[in-house]
Amino acid sequence: MREGKSLLLRILVRPVGYWIWFAGSSRHIGPEGFSRSIRRSRTGGIDQHDPLDFGAFFLVSAVSALWAAWQPAKARLLYVPAALYGTALAGRLIGLAMGDPSSPANNQAMIIEGVTVLLMLFGHGGWVQPNANGAPAG
Repeated sequence: MREGKSLLLRILVRPVGYWIWFAGSSRHIGPEGFSRSIRRSRTGGIDQHDPLDFGAFFLVSAVSALWAAWQPAKARLLYVPAALYGTALAGRLIGLAMGDPSSPANNQAMIIEGVTVLLMLFGHGGWVQPNANGAPAG
């Protein structure tokens, strides 16, 4: 039973990892298009690096998730995307609590971040096999 759950979670994490990889690499390949998609003008300076920062966020998440899906012994790597997306979700929730306006795009991002955090945490729990003492080995 545990092997089937582990396989199912690995199958679920892989497409999410590939999607995150695409999201991150598209920001590095075409940062001008990304800037237009978030309706920001590229005037140089700090604004010029925003797409690359976003891309790095997604690429680190993707590499961690894909590596863990490829080698279940490295399941602890799923904590990386869970922590990154969890921090982003917490920041959005704090912003809403402090009076930031809600929008459909913001709500959609929070749903995606929450689902990603849950998938990564469940993925870790499903791949970690207990050792002889009953404690998690990974």
